[in-house]
Amino acid sequence: MKTILYPAHLSRPFKYLLLLIFSSVLFAGNLQAQVNYKLNGSKDNLVKVSGKSNVHDWTMTAENPVCEASFAAFTAEENVPKSLTSLNFSVNAKNLKSESTSMNNRTYKAIKADAFPQISFKLREATVTPQQKNKFSVNATGSLTIAGVSKVISLQVNGEVKSDNTIVCSGQENIKLTDYGIQPPSFMLGAMKVGNELAISFTLHFKK
Repeated sequence: MKTILYPAHLSRPFKYLLLLIFSSVLFAGNLQAQVNYKLNGSKDNLVKVSGKSNVHDWTMTAENPVCEASFAAFTAEENVPKSLTSLNFSVNAKNLKSESTSMNNRTYKAIKADAFPQISFKLREATVTPQQKNKFSVNATGSLTIAGVSKVISLQVNGEVKSDNTIVCSGQENIKLTDYGIQPPSFMLGAMKVGNELAISFTLHFKK
């Protein structure tokens, strides 16, 4: 940090006033450098939850996810965000859909969707690393909340800046139902049993 030198004749209160003004200008500049992004609302936004059972693999898709993120200005050389300072994701638990209504209802019961209607992720910190022109990676840590239980998870995300300056982020994370106090559900009088491990994969398209 640069040392600020004041003329010797300035009084101490006036020096403090100048310092306050200087700090406020720097803070405002940092705020202006952050740009808020939201999902573009297209059907290309995809969040899937996949798992296995003793009978077959299964997939549920999250409808109408909501996500807002704050990216810093792009680098001049690689044209990628300098940082990711905030990200908040949420989806209604009952917006998880499979091809089976019976499976949907049992899933909602297992994840306590009536008591805890939102599944959410809140970013704690992230490191953005340029990979090549228009492409970058993000090492992110945040809190994932399911069925009212929050756990800190780490995510490896791939990012790309498109020609229209929209940002596409994709990745996958594996979790265990029991980490969130969820008993893996069973179907058909126990003939079909869902495994404890799930894979959450996502592709999100952000625009200003």
